[in-house]
Amino acid sequence: MTGRGRSVAVVGAGIAGLCSANILSEFGFDVHVYDRTPDVGGVWSVTRRYPGVTTQNNKGTYAFSDFPMPDEYPEWPTGEQVQRYLDDYVEHFGLRRLLRLGTEVVSAEQDPESERWTVTSRSLDSDETAVEEYDYLVVANGIFCDPFIPPYEGKEEYEGAGGRLCAASDFHDLADAAGRDVLVVGYGKSSCDVAEALSEVAASTTVVAREVTWKMPRKLANVLNYKYILLTRLSEGLFEHIEQRGFGRFLTGRGKFVRNGLLGSIEKIARRQLRFDRTGLVPEGSFERIVRHAVSLATEGFYEKVEAGTISVRRGRSIAVLREKDGRPVAELDDGSVLPADVIVCATGFVQRVPFLSAAVQERLLDDDGNFLLYRQILPNDVANLYFVGYGSSLFSPLSAEAAALWTVNHLLGGEIPPVEKRREFVRTRLNWMIERTEGKQARGTNIIPFSLRHVDEVLDEIGLNVGPGTRFLQWLLPARPSSYRHAAQELKRRHSVADKKAASNRHASTHMPIPWDETDRR
Repeated sequence: MTGRGRSVAVVGAGIAGLCSANILSEFGFDVHVYDRTPDVGGVWSVTRRYPGVTTQNNKGTYAFSDFPMPDEYPEWPTGEQVQRYLDDYVEHFGLRRLLRLGTEVVSAEQDPESERWTVTSRSLDSDETAVEEYDYLVVANGIFCDPFIPPYEGKEEYEGAGGRLCAASDFHDLADAAGRDVLVVGYGKSSCDVAEALSEVAASTTVVAREVTWKMPRKLANVLNYKYILLTRLSEGLFEHIEQRGFGRFLTGRGKFVRNGLLGSIEKIARRQLRFDRTGLVPEGSFERIVRHAVSLATEGFYEKVEAGTISVRRGRSIAVLREKDGRPVAELDDGSVLPADVIVCATGFVQRVPFLSAAVQERLLDDDGNFLLYRQILPNDVANLYFVGYGSSLFSPLSAEAAALWTVNHLLGGEIPPVEKRREFVRTRLNWMIERTEGKQARGTNIIPFSLRHVDEVLDEIGLNVGPGTRFLQWLLPARPSSYRHAAQELKRRHSVADKKAASNRHASTHMPIPWDETDRR
C-alpha cells in the first residue's frame, strides 16, 4: 500500500463507482462518491437516457455478482429499470451515506511529497465549493463519459434557423421529435435505438452512417438467444488472443475450419434475418469484424422499418455542412444532397476525459497518441495512489468493474504486483496489439472486447480470486453468470483478516432473492 491512510474519493456513481464504493467500504475504507448527476447510474442516469434505450446484455449477465436483477424485469431491461436496479443496489448495501450527488469534481491535485489528493468539488445546486483531502483517488467516470458531437461547419446558421443539434444522451423526450424531420448520425446500437424510437413520431427519420457494421440479432433465427453465442468462452476462443491458450489455440490454429464454419453460419443467418440484402445494408468484410470495436446488438424493429421505408439509411455518407434553406434548417451531405433536418441527433461516440486531473498528471497517464497506459486497465505506472475502475470496454461491465475493484483493494492492502518495468512492457505490448486488432478503434486503450472473460481471468488470477476450473469449463458452453464470482470478496477478506462490515440487516432488507450456492463454484 503506497499511502498511510484509508480515505478514498471515488469519481463517478455509475456501475464502476458504486461497486468500487461498496467493496472499498466493506474493507474498512472511508469512501466518498462524487457525481455531477442528481441520481446514480452513470450512463443510465435520467439525465442521459435517450428514448428507446435498453441494455445490450440480457439481465442475467448485466448484474453484480451478489445482487441479481429482479425476476420481474424483462430479458433486456430498459434504461429506467437499470437505473432503478442501481438505486436498489445503493439502498441494499447502505451506500446512500457515501454519495455526493449533484456535485462536480472540479480538480483533484496530488501533493508531490505526501502523495495525497486534494479534491475540490462544486455543488451544482448551490454553486458552493468544498475542498477535502483523501489518501487515494479512484476514477470511475466511465469510458462513455462525455458525448462527442462533430464540429459541423454552419452550426450557428443551422441553429439560427431553428434546428436542434444534440447528442443521443441529451435527447430525452419523444415529443421533441413529433412531426419533425430527424437525422440520426451513426450506426451503433445507440443510433439505431434512437432512430427506431423517434420514427414513431417524426415526420421523417434518416440515419446518416459513414460505415455500416455487422449486427447480432437478440435471438439468432428467432430461436437462439445471442447470449449462448457471444457471452461464452467459446465465442472468445474464436478470436485470436495475443496469448492464445487451450482450446482457443486449436480454434484459431489447426481447427480454424471449425471456427470459420461457426462464424460463417452465424453470418448467413444474421444476414438473412436482419434483411441486409433486401435493404442494401450488407456490411463490408466478414462477420468476425463485429468484434473489431464494439459488439452491436440489432435494435428490435429497426430493419423492418428500413425495409418498409419508415427509416431511411444514407450509407457511406456524412454531414458536410449545416445551413438554412428557404427559412428551414437543413444538412448537406458529402455527396451534395440536402436533407431537411429539424433535429440532428449524434450517436457518434464518446470522449474519454479526466478533466479534473492536472495536465502534469495526465501526461503521466497517457501516451503521445492519448491512449491510457493502465496496467490491467486499472493502475497507472507513474502516478501513486490513483486507480481506474471501469476503464475496459467489456461485454460484462458489472463483473469487470467488480474484478477491478477487488484488484484495487488487494493492492491497497499490500498485494504484490510485478515491478514497474515489467508492467510498462506489458501495457505497451497489449496496447500495440489492441490497436492492430481493432484497426485503430482502440477507444484510447480501453477496448478489451471480445476478450471480456479473459480479462476478468487475468485480473482475478493475479490476486488468486478466480473461479475454479469447473465453472470455467461450463462457461465455454453456457453464458457466464456473475453470481459465480460472488464469493471472491469474502475470500479476500479471509486472506487479509478483515471482518465482515456488511450489516445483516442490509443483507435481508432487499426484495431480491438470495442466490443459491452453486456446486460448480467450489474451488
